[in-house]
Amino acid sequence: MTTKLFVKCILLFFVLITIACGALRYSQVDPAAKDFHPQRIAIFPVVDVGTYEESRGDVEQITASVLIEKKWFADVTDTANLNRQVQANEELRKAMTDYLLKLRSLTFSDPDLSRKIGELAKVDAFLLISVDSWNYAVENKDKVAKVSIGMRFIEASTGKIMWKAGHHKSESYMLIKPDLPKVARGVVRDMVDYMPH
Repeated sequence: MTTKLFVKCILLFFVLITIACGALRYSQVDPAAKDFHPQRIAIFPVVDVGTYEESRGDVEQITASVLIEKKWFADVTDTANLNRQVQANEELRKAMTDYLLKLRSLTFSDPDLSRKIGELAKVDAFLLISVDSWNYAVENKDKVAKVSIGMRFIEASTGKIMWKAGHHKSESYMLIKPDLPKVARGVVRDMVDYMPH
């Protein structure tokens, strides 16, 4: 009897640990997101990479491919395509520049600029990404590959931030360094699972 109870407690402990490890570091969903079902989304160029400039292209491509694989949206405009639109359209370039400036300096998602971006880029929502960590480090005498990413998913018509999240992964190694883009793909996949769609 005591052995069965002990085994059940151990199993419950491992189930709870597994569930806890599967969660994101941070995820916040706006209550209005239950009625938020965008069909066309755009991935903005990574807004903040800090000192990890080399991560920019990988993170943008990984995010686009993970979202396309999900097949949740009718159209995913990746960063390269959005950049082409921005270069060809002065009004879109100004709207995006002004929007990002307000978002960075005032932490204000301007609804008028957001709506204009949505109309000009022909999207219902856009995704902003930041890279908080992209490096190899030593933690507690263990060598690790670390990737940490933040995301904000914004409804174009209102400028409302419908979802924001942050997540990280560390992969330990002995001799052969893990590929940081591979670690990043795991981070992005975990995050996208929590994304409203």
